This record gives sequence, C-alpha cells and structure tokens, in this order.
Amino acid sequence: MGDLSALEARLGYDFKDRQKLVEALTHKSYKKPYNNERLEFLGDAVLDLVVGEYLYEKFPKAKEGELSKMRASLVNEAGFKKLADALRLGEYIFISPAEENNKGREKPSLLSNAFEAVMGAVYLESGLDEVRRITIALIEACYPKIDLGSLFKDYKTTLQELTQARFGVIPDYILKDATGPDHNKEFEVEVRVNDRVLAVAKGKSKKAAQQEAAHLALDLLRKESS
Repeated sequence: MGDLSALEARLGYDFKDRQKLVEALTHKSYKKPYNNERLEFLGDAVLDLVVGEYLYEKFPKAKEGELSKMRASLVNEAGFKKLADALRLGEYIFISPAEENNKGREKPSLLSNAFEAVMGAVYLESGLDEVRRITIALIEACYPKIDLGSLFKDYKTTLQELTQARFGVIPDYILKDATGPDHNKEFEVEVRVNDRVLAVAKGKSKKAAQQEAAHLALDLLRKESS
C-alpha cells in the first residue's frame, strides 16, 4: 500500500479529511463498513459535467454530435483508467486478498471506479473548481492532442480494447442473416465474447451492423461494470 501523501502530491490536492480519501480508495471486497460505490456515483456525474464543460469551451465551433463523441471518448472506463494510471492509483486502493490475487490493482473497471470516487471525494470537500483543475490537468498531460480525430475511435476498436483488458480476448462477429435484394440488403450480426452473445444488430452493410453491435455491447459491458 502506497503512502497516501504521495498520492495527494500527484493530485496536487491535500485532503482536509483523510478518511474521505480512504473511503474513495476502498473497494467493496475489502469488507469495511464503507466502500467507494457512493463516491463513485457522485464522481461519475461530476466528471461528466467537468469534461463536457471543458470540451464546450475548448471547441467553440464543434457541433453537439462532435462534442458528444469526444466526451464519450474521455468519460469512460478506458479513459478514466488512463487517468488513474497517471496517478498510480492501483498502488493505493484497498482490496481483499482474493481481489489482490486476481490482479485487482490492474483491473480497468476497478481503477476507473476508484478514480471517479476520488474525484467525488474532492468535490464534496472543495467543490467543482478543484475537480476541474485536477481533471483537466490530468487529461492534458495524458492526451498530447485533444480533438475529434485523435480521440474518437470506432466502436469495434474500443470494444476490442475493452475486452482485451477485461477478459484477455477479442470479440467475434458472426453474420446471422442477410435479407433483401442485392441493391438494398440488410445484414444482421451478433458479437460474442467468450461464447457469450453480447449484442445483435442490423445494418445496411456488414461493417455498419458490426459497428452497431459493438456499440450495444460496449453499453452493456459499461453498465455491468458500474
């Protein structure tokens, strides 16, 4: 377990109530009367606002759809894990021996949740300005270039990165059906991970159907990890 003062130094923020930081770093497996799930819930909402505001100010000519895509590329499990890694957050979390043996300190979902919880704790103590300062500094340090082209990845790529990190495998896309005349076909594709069907989707091309299936699968996996 790392020294929490070193974590505070990386954050550039000293907690007035150190117990709030301890709570933010406590996974439910640690079997304490408290854990970080409530702070994670709060931090998720605060970070969504902070990053949305940051992009709104940074890209005054961007359309709503572009801003939404950029925010989605930053405000997600993989994005928050990147920020957590910059803080070396895995060294500080409180987890059970079983979770420790299961490489819990490296799990994207666990690290992402801990980062959200820490930001939730900062918000409770010092408000939105401190969360904004810390988060934006981390984002700009972790992302040398911030724009739609460099941030946004297609859903298939994002799903593959997530499943490799979480399960150690890549998704399989299976064509289930193709209907309609040659000039107006509709394709149905399912995406599987470890033989589990995550989603089924249709599209006017195989690629479009795969992208939509990956999109639905990402939504499912993110809900399951929250």
